[in-house]
Formats: sequence, structure tokens, C-alpha cells
Amino acid sequence: MPARFDARVLLVAAAGSESFTYPQLYRRALERLGCQADLVDLDYGRGWGRLLGIPTLAPRLRRALARHDPSIVLVLDDLPLEPEVIAALRRVSPARWVLWATGEMSLARCAGLQASGTSYDAVFVGSSAARDSLASNGLPPVVYLPDGCDPSVHRPMRSRDQFRANVVFAGRATPHRERFVSTLVGFGLALWGPGWRRTALRDYCRGERLGLVDYVRAYSGAFVGVNIHREDPTLAGEGCNRRLFELAAIGVPQAVDESADLRRHFTPETEVLFYRGERELKELVRMMLESPKDAAAVAEVARRRALGEHTLMHRLSTLLQSVLVARPAAGKRPVLEVRSPDPARSGDEESAQPPRPLYSLFR
Repeated sequence: MPARFDARVLLVAAAGSESFTYPQLYRRALERLGCQADLVDLDYGRGWGRLLGIPTLAPRLRRALARHDPSIVLVLDDLPLEPEVIAALRRVSPARWVLWATGEMSLARCAGLQASGTSYDAVFVGSSAARDSLASNGLPPVVYLPDGCDPSVHRPMRSRDQFRANVVFAGRATPHRERFVSTLVGFGLALWGPGWRRTALRDYCRGERLGLVDYVRAYSGAFVGVNIHREDPTLAGEGCNRRLFELAAIGVPQAVDESADLRRHFTPETEVLFYRGERELKELVRMMLESPKDAAAVAEVARRRALGEHTLMHRLSTLLQSVLVARPAAGKRPVLEVRSPDPARSGDEESAQPPRPLYSLFR
């Protein structure tokens, strides 16, 4: 079980209608860890500021700092908080400022973090490559920390009617994603998410507005869940997205594009099935549909690992242990101490080993 903490955390995140209410999942995980957690939404507040389009995040943060007196301000993803704004807020509160940048770490995003990251006491990123590039550029401690799942939400569900399909992808339509999923139209494809009805795959779209519960229900009703990681072709093979851990917790057999960090969290073929490119995706999905018992066995092992190691409580426990381990003197940054991974689970060791033959499970 993750450790418990007695800390007041002010969570700053985008909690709008398209966020799947994810910030509430982080808040709930913090509360389950024993923290007092309060959420400040990126979206405009009420009143004239919202009507006139005036950003209200900074003044609302100032009021929240005075009201809640947090020991940690946790900013989820790189929100539009200028360094001078954070500097002014730090003068009115002794809280430690922590940034957790999940998701795809594009070159432009890394450049932005390079500029804004000095405002924080610690930075956590969802890509080991981004960690390595940022850690050597004068930033505070940069730690690799991928996203996670909430087993109370991301769990197997009974699905029926429009939520039943052979192959499912749920997410916003992009040209990159369209190119990949277009190879799967012969397998009983169902698409969910904004933008698909404006693409050539419009006939396969079953809904554009997908809440969190329906997101889980859509993948639960699939024989194969498709995971497409990144949009930036220069980032091929880097980082792990949130969907990797969510689909594992839901228990759906997952076809995911290969990533260097993937082996840190799941063992290829026994816990996850990956592909390299559109052609391999099509072949992998075909094999998974033809061998549903083998694919389901892999999904079952992945679910056990996700629940045992990759929940939001596990992630936030690691973050809190890292941030709270040091009590810095005034004017000094904390020194982060992160426990080394179990050698038997070491991602670096796994990535150094020769890859297993792809699809040998189905032979």
C-alpha cells in the first residue's frame, strides 16, 4: 500500500468540460493518501472577469493560498502561469511549488518547460528522454513520473448496444491518428471523440462527446483497445501516455505503439502487445481478434500489474515522498531523493536486453 501523508495540497489544473474531470481523480487520490486537497481550476472564474475574457487564475490562486495555507502547490501540466506570477505568489506563501507535466513532451513543450521550470522547486515529467534533456539545463530536480490510473473508475464494465465493438479507439481526431486507425476499418472499428465526424472515417464514429464513464464503457466493450501515443514524429519511442495505464486497469486487450519507456512498466508480450507502424498495428489487431483467449490472458496480467504499481495513488505517493523528504532552509531548493526501482523491474536493464520476437504469443 502507498504511504500516507499529512499535507495540505493546492491542486492547479484544467478541469473544464473536455478534461474528462481528470483533476478530480488526482484530488481524490491525494485525499486517499491522507492529504487535504483543494482544486483551483484553470478555467475562468465567475463574474465580470469571465464575461470579459480576463484571465482570473492568478488572483484566484492568491486567494486560495491565503484561504488554504498549503504546504505544496501542485500544478498539473504546464498551465499559462508566467514565472513573474509564480514569483509574486511565492512571496505570499511558503508553499513548495511542484510541476507535473504529463502527456506528450514535444520539443516545443520542452522548450517552454526550460523557460518556466526554474519557477518550481521540483519538476516531474512523463518521458525519461525529456527528463534527461531538462535535467542538464539548470532546472530544479527533474524526475521521471508517468501518469497513472484510478481503479475505482478504470475497471471492467458491462457494455452493451453502441458500446460494443471489435476494435475501439477513443480520443480526439488528428491526421496522425486517422492514418493509423484507417487500417482497421475491416475489423469492426468504433471511434469515439471530437472531430471524427469531420474525417473520412465519419461513418465509424459513434459519438463525439464522451464523458469519463462512457470512455471506460467504450473500451470495456471492445475485444481490442487501440492506443496511439504521440503526434510529433520526432518523439517516436518516447514516453508513456495515460491511456496505457487506463486500458490496462480496464482489462481490455491493448494494442499500443512501442515506446522506450514502455518496458519500464510492462513486459512486452506477457503484459502488453505493441506495434511499430500502421502495418504492424493491422497485423497485431488481426492476430488478437483471431486469438481472443491469448489476448485476454495478456490483458489480465497487465491489469494485475497496473493495480499493483501504476495507480494515481502510487504516482502521487512517489511525488509526495520526493517533495517532502527534504526541509530546505529559507531561500534554498529541496534536494529530491527518489528511490531506485527494483532491479528486477529496472526499465534500463529491460531496454538493454534484446527485444522478444513480435507476436510469438500467437504462434
